[in-house]
Amino acid sequence: MQSWFADHPIVAYIVIFILLTYVYNRVFRVNQKLPIGKEIMLYLMMALGSGMLLIFQHDKLPIIQCLLVAVGLMLLVRVRYLVEARQRRKAAAAAAKRQ
Repeated sequence: MQSWFADHPIVAYIVIFILLTYVYNRVFRVNQKLPIGKEIMLYLMMALGSGMLLIFQHDKLPIIQCLLVAVGLMLLVRVRYLVEARQRRKAAAAAAKRQ
């Protein structure tokens, strides 16, 4: 996988940018919207950072794999929250039936 991304740097850059954007939006973004100027500046800085991470990826550091692990862990936490919420709803419904 590492050598394929080294042979296709544009695809690697796009994957890094998409994964980086996903991680930012799910973890670091506040619930309020930013003004459009700050939003544009933010994504330009993330594009620049993706370029730097592409250089590291090209130097054989597993940047894409690490971002995939981060996204996988975030999905795992989301599934856990969904399961816990379902268990709480079932417990609340069972308690309401007893009364």
